[in-house]
Amino acid sequence: MENNILLESGTNELEVLEFMVGQQSFGINIAKVSEIMNHQTMIPVPDSPPEFEGVFTPRDKVISVIDLHKVLNKESGDSSHDLLIICNFNQMDVGFHVSSVKGIQRISWEDIEKPPRISGDGIHNIATGIAKLSDRIILILDFEKIVSDINHSAALDATGVNQADSSKADKHIVIAEDSPFLNTLIQNTLADAGYRNMVSFDNGKDAWDYISGHKSMPGNILDHISCLISDIEMPQMDGHHLTKLIKDDNVLCKIPVYLFSSLINEQMRIKGESVGADAQFSKPQIGLLINHINENI
Repeated sequence: MENNILLESGTNELEVLEFMVGQQSFGINIAKVSEIMNHQTMIPVPDSPPEFEGVFTPRDKVISVIDLHKVLNKESGDSSHDLLIICNFNQMDVGFHVSSVKGIQRISWEDIEKPPRISGDGIHNIATGIAKLSDRIILILDFEKIVSDINHSAALDATGVNQADSSKADKHIVIAEDSPFLNTLIQNTLADAGYRNMVSFDNGKDAWDYISGHKSMPGNILDHISCLISDIEMPQMDGHHLTKLIKDDNVLCKIPVYLFSSLINEQMRIKGESVGADAQFSKPQIGLLINHINENI
């Protein structure tokens, strides 16, 4: 699938592929989607979770498939008309079994809100945003969490993280990551590496308000904020737009911005560079990110 997501970097817009699971609308960033296929028979994998439907091999590539009907506790109707959304993120290929695909919606991140945290509501625990259209809403799912809950080897890889020296323990690190699951993992991994002074936000706008609020403080801005770790996909303001705002400011531009996203590929790396990102790292390799921080802040 060819897509032209964010033709102009930093516009704070995204294109969402809207699909149905049962009778409810869900969405995924089109930048994650490589292909849409008819559902087909899978090769089952012994002792796998019920949500893991199996594997198949289109064009000699082994792709694992997750049944979103089971993940979301939705009824699957006539599966002969179901579809597979084949995605690439976190440096892996994975398929998601859905009921149908409705189309592509171009949406501003400002129109995407965080879902309410409702105890015991399984859907909202794996939703990162609610996209508001004129006649309906689309739940944006946390696909990284869905995959890592089923395949624990897909979680963040902290292999080879070096301990920061004691002089860096109080370096002030700002984190912008909308997934509660990943936000906590990033903070915990930084803490394990010796960092103690962190603040995190679940959307780019709140991170921008916090960072820009330090602009008038006396002295070098780096004495107040050592670096920003930012996801790309976030409600209210995405990581590309957040980076552009920082790098376009004559004071805040000194702050190193490190993009840490499941979307980092050749195309997205170019977009990140165009808005001034100092470095970009693909999830789940957090070890590379933290070692870079150790060496550079």
